[in-house]
Amino acid sequence: MSALSCHGLGRSFGALKAVSGVDLSVAPGARHALIGPNGAGKSTLFRLLTGTMRPDTGTVHLDGDDVTGLSEVRRCRRGMSQTLQHSSLFGSFTVAGTVALAVRRHTGRAVRPWPHREPDVTARTDELLTRLGLADRAGEPVPALSHGERKQLEVALALACSPAVLLLDEPAAGMSPAESARLLTLLTGLPPEVTVLFVEHDLDLVFDLADRVTVLHLGRVLLTGTPDEVRASDAVREAYLGTARREELFTG
Repeated sequence: MSALSCHGLGRSFGALKAVSGVDLSVAPGARHALIGPNGAGKSTLFRLLTGTMRPDTGTVHLDGDDVTGLSEVRRCRRGMSQTLQHSSLFGSFTVAGTVALAVRRHTGRAVRPWPHREPDVTARTDELLTRLGLADRAGEPVPALSHGERKQLEVALALACSPAVLLLDEPAAGMSPAESARLLTLLTGLPPEVTVLFVEHDLDLVFDLADRVTVLHLGRVLLTGTPDEVRASDAVREAYLGTARREELFTG
C-alpha cells in the first residue's frame, strides 16, 4: 500500500490544463522527489495533494484512505504535514516559542502564550530543535534567523505534528550552497518511518536525497524512476533543455 497516492488527478484554469491525468504512488518511508521544468504543474499538483486546492478530476489517497474531499486541516489530522515555498512564520515569537506553539496545538490543548513552560511541550520542542540543528538558536527571535535557518524551522514545525507523510515545497529555494548542504544533512537524518515527498528545483539536492523521482512535463507524468533512470533519460533532458547536452543539466 502507498503512503500517498493519486489517480487521474487533474486541474484546469480555463483552457489551461495545469495538471492532467496524473498518477503518482509514494511508497512508505520513501524520499520521493517531484521535479520538472517551469510550468510543468508541480506547484498545482502539490496543492492538490495537500488539500489547499480541489481537483477537477481524480482522487487522492493517504495510507489507503480516500482524502480527496478533505480539507488541508483534516488531512493534517490524518498524518500529512507540509512546508511552504514562502515563509509564514510569526515574527514576534522566539524560535523555541514558535515550535512549542506547534507542539501544543498538536496535543489538542488550547493555545497559551507560553506553551514551552509545560514539561512535555518543552521536551518535544527541545527534541525538534536539536534534530533540526536549531538548539543554539532557541531563544532568538524568528526575524534574527538566516534564510536557511528559517527553512529549518519550518521543517521543525511540520514535524511537530508527528506526520506519517511530510510534503516539502522547494525546501532549498533561495539557499546558498552551504545552506543547501546543511539542509541535505538534516533531511537525510529524518526518521525513516516518515515518508517524504518534495518539490525541488535544485537537482543536485534531488539526486543526493531522493530514492525515487517523478518528472512532470506540461501537467503530465513524463517519467517515474530511480535517480539513475532519470539521469539517463533522453526524454527528461529534452523536456528541460531541448536538444542540449545531458551534462549541462546534471552537474555536480
